[in-house]
Amino acid sequence: MFARWLQRHWFAQRRLTPALWFLLPLSALFFLLARLKRGLIRPQRLPVPVVVVGNITVGGAGKTPLTLWLAERLRERGRRPGIVSRGYGGSQATPRAVAVDDSPAEVGDEPLLLARRSGAPVWVGRDRAAAGRALLAAHPEVDLLLCDDGLQHYRLARDVELAVFDSRGIGNGSLLPAGPLREPLARLGTVDAVICNGDADPRLPAAAPRFAMLLSAGVFYRLGQPEETCALAQLAGRRLYALAGIGDPERFFRTLEALGLTFSRHPFPDHHAYTAADLAFAAAVDSVLLMTEKDAVKCAGLTVGEAWVLPVEAELSPALVELIVEKIRGRPSA
Repeated sequence: MFARWLQRHWFAQRRLTPALWFLLPLSALFFLLARLKRGLIRPQRLPVPVVVVGNITVGGAGKTPLTLWLAERLRERGRRPGIVSRGYGGSQATPRAVAVDDSPAEVGDEPLLLARRSGAPVWVGRDRAAAGRALLAAHPEVDLLLCDDGLQHYRLARDVELAVFDSRGIGNGSLLPAGPLREPLARLGTVDAVICNGDADPRLPAAAPRFAMLLSAGVFYRLGQPEETCALAQLAGRRLYALAGIGDPERFFRTLEALGLTFSRHPFPDHHAYTAADLAFAAAVDSVLLMTEKDAVKCAGLTVGEAWVLPVEAELSPALVELIVEKIRGRPSA
């Protein structure tokens, strides 16, 4: 409950509200400890280029769709990408491969979605450098690594850094726990590009190239049976419920509204571990449940009624891939 209260205050206004002033000493301590930790870490360079997709704010901002887009575009350019992730929400401490039929409780929801969608080998581990080495040992054909959410994991040396923001921007602009920032805003001066998923926060510095990302809705498919799809006309006039356990649930709800759907909102915390009781609100015979792909990997088998999943695809300028290719061109092996 306290976490939800914090998030509301972080993003409700573009300044620090008096309700959070008592956390400022902890933010100062967080900053000092983060600087000390970074100074003590010796980055480990892997024998292939590493592209980190991350953010300096807490919560999801669209990193997973961007990683999927990058994997596909880089493959079109002749690269053979692999993906490493911490596996947030999973139980694995040591590096391991992610299979399409794994449990999200073991490997995390986002890595499982990446494994199912990307066509690339995906490995998880708290130590991304160790996970990257394990992936490369198992897949010697891989010649580039995408690190999903690793901007602050300085143990892994990187060649390209991408910082992602959604329409919530930097919130109140303060460091944790008084605000949503993991690092000071000046950190953006060292990244290679800033990706804006939605309206860009005008307070973002113009130190790095900026790219707009649009998430376009795909076609609904039945939960657990992706081969069965559903047209929007089939949902018209029905009792619809929508759930979202992502960084900004309203982003999903706005997408559904843009499709012309009327529904009841049910937001959950990011990476929420669903139980059957969480979905009881949609148990009626005539109810239809709508969800994101990230939620779907955790909700399969929990519902007894009708449930549909809405995939999204990232759309960005090809210039981003050109920037990445140029950055890693001629990169010497470790």
